[in-house]
Amino acid sequence: MRRIRVLVVDDAVVVRKLVCDLLAQDPELEVCGYASNGRLALAKIPQVNPDLITLDVEMPELDGLATLRELRKTWPKLPVIMFSTLTEHGASATLEALASGASDYVTKPSNTGSFGTAMERVRDELVPRIKSLCRDVLRSNPSTTTAPRSSATPPLTATTTRTPRPPLPAKPRASGGPRPVSVVAIGCSTGGPNALEAVLPLLPADLGVPVVLVQHMPPMFTRLLAERLDQKCAVHVVEAVAGMALEPNTVYVAPGNFHMTLKRQGVRVVLETNQDPPENSCRPAVDVLFRSVAQVYGGDVLACVLTGMGQDGLRGCQTLSDLGAQVVVQDEATSVVWGMPGYVAQTGLADRVLPLGEIGVELSRRVRDSRLRQETRNRG
Repeated sequence: MRRIRVLVVDDAVVVRKLVCDLLAQDPELEVCGYASNGRLALAKIPQVNPDLITLDVEMPELDGLATLRELRKTWPKLPVIMFSTLTEHGASATLEALASGASDYVTKPSNTGSFGTAMERVRDELVPRIKSLCRDVLRSNPSTTTAPRSSATPPLTATTTRTPRPPLPAKPRASGGPRPVSVVAIGCSTGGPNALEAVLPLLPADLGVPVVLVQHMPPMFTRLLAERLDQKCAVHVVEAVAGMALEPNTVYVAPGNFHMTLKRQGVRVVLETNQDPPENSCRPAVDVLFRSVAQVYGGDVLACVLTGMGQDGLRGCQTLSDLGAQVVVQDEATSVVWGMPGYVAQTGLADRVLPLGEIGVELSRRVRDSRLRQETRNRG
């Protein structure tokens, strides 16, 4: 059986041992080598021919970001998962690494708790990402099944592979045209930061409606992501804070480790946050936000699901679609992982399945058309 070959790069002996030990426990993975800094890693890549690299952000001689930029010159498609500390510097460097071509990231365990607990958390976060990013390796195994899935098929697991399929036809819309758009709701995960940098800058400063957004990220990362996006966008981008009133032309990013919901207070809609149990193993979760958006706005919603692992957002899109909301998702070819948008597309809930480069324009057009229809009705 062909196993996924992983090169582990980290200057900390304890972390290298942790990662190597947990990968060795999985029969579909093998550690093909390790390195203690970026220069050694670059020399080792052609020797061991890895399918994926785990890369520490902070290392002596050549740090993770510089190593990533160097390896991208020769290996532009090699999956790389950054290993980051839960610090402001680590978060900022990780976002820069994602913008420079890293595939995904995992945060290092803190110094609290037992080694076994730390190992379990890293395994739960790292192994599914490796298998998702290297799904073609697993798909090449003779024992791998690729039977088509229906909407009744159990959810994908970390080891499941599939044959790419075209989206099902979109659900027929009621006569009278699309519903109005009072809010845009976006969900994304793996590959999401780069996808957002492609989509949100295309929204005009006078968009006319608020945008609420869940990107699966831990605390601090979401604040830095919002600040980074705000510098690149005509619309204002902020990390959401409980009690904020939704304003048009503003994007609200759900804070890490908190679900984000909406609540109507008189004529205003305000943001709320909570630490209810994770959904789809996520907090914040897209499904939580989308359900809340449906409760407040009904079908007057434009939902968008971008690249991401898993199926978070599927149930929320089902709820919104049943109310007549519009749904746009990213296509498989431009997604880092076609999990979240793929589930929505393959159950026929999407009105459009588009390449990443076309989504920002499509969202802007749908909001603009909604405003024009409303202005025409008001004049009539």
